[in-house]
Amino acid sequence: MSQRLRHTSQVAPDGRILWAVSGHDSVAAMVDAATLELHGTVATGAMPAHVVVSPDGSTTYTSNGEDDTVTAIDTETMTPSATIPVGEGPHGLRPSPDGRWVVVANVAGRTLSVIDTARKKTVADIEVGAAPAQVAFSPDGRFVYASLSGEDAVAKVDLQKRRMVGKVAVGAGPIQTFVSPDGRLLLVANQGTEDVPGTTVSVVDTEAFEVTGAVEAGQGAHGVVVDPTGRHAYVTNIYGNDVSVIDLQELKVVARIPVGEAPNGVSFSPTVVDEQPPVQLELPSAGGSREDPGHADEEEGHGDDGH
Repeated sequence: MSQRLRHTSQVAPDGRILWAVSGHDSVAAMVDAATLELHGTVATGAMPAHVVVSPDGSTTYTSNGEDDTVTAIDTETMTPSATIPVGEGPHGLRPSPDGRWVVVANVAGRTLSVIDTARKKTVADIEVGAAPAQVAFSPDGRFVYASLSGEDAVAKVDLQKRRMVGKVAVGAGPIQTFVSPDGRLLLVANQGTEDVPGTTVSVVDTEAFEVTGAVEAGQGAHGVVVDPTGRHAYVTNIYGNDVSVIDLQELKVVARIPVGEAPNGVSFSPTVVDEQPPVQLELPSAGGSREDPGHADEEEGHGDDGH
C-alpha cells in the first residue's frame, strides 16, 4: 500500500542513502538521498519511531515503541542482525561518536538504555526522570543529554559513570535535542501540546549546565539539528508546518521555510538538491531487496539529508 514514511529520517555517513521508518508497516526503508527512490525495506519490531545509522555506516538501528526493542540492521545485506530488548517505550536514540554505544530514550518510562554495539546487548539502564524523549551526545562521547518530556527538563548523564550528574528546567514538552559541533551549546526543542503549543528552543551551556537563553522558533518546536559549521540550527515546527532557521551567533530566527503537514525529525545536508514535489513511496513487503550497490556508487555524493 502507499504509505508515508515517518517519524524520523537519517542519512548514512556517506551521504548517499537516507533511512526512514514507517510505524504503520513496521519497516525501515532505504532511500536514495538525492532522488528519494526506494532501494528496499527491512522488517523491524512493532511501531518503529526513530532510526539512526552507525558512524561507520554498517548498521542501522530502529527504536520499536510497541514491543520495547531496538532492531539492528546490517546495511550491506539489508537484514536484521539483532533484536535488542530495552526499556519501556523506546523512542529517540543516537550512537556515540565512536560507534561503541547506542543510547535509547524510553519515553514510556524513566530510563535511558545503553546498548553495547559490539555485543548487540543492553548493558545498562540509567534512571533520568519522567518520559525521556530523545538524547544527544557531547562530541567527545562522554556525556549524554536527554530531554525529559514529562517534567519539562533536560538531564545530563556521565556515560562513563553511567549515572545522571545534572538536571535543568527548560520549556514545555521538550522533545528533540542537539549539541553544537564545538560541544558548548545544547539546543532543546520545546513542543508543548497541540492545545498549548511550545514555541521556543532552549539554549543550554553544557559546561555550566544552565539555560542561557531561549529562541522563539515556531508553533510546536519538535526536531532540531545544527549544521556542521555550528552557525545555523534548523527546527521543525510540528503545529506550524514549517522549519525555522536559527542564527546561533545572534540567537534569532533568520528564515522560516514552509514544508508539509506536521514536520517531525530533521537532519542536515550540505548538498543542494533541485526542488521537487513531495514523494509518496509504495512500500513493498518488508525485506524488499536493495538495488545493486553499484548503482548507488554511480550517484553523486551527498551529506546528511534535510528531510
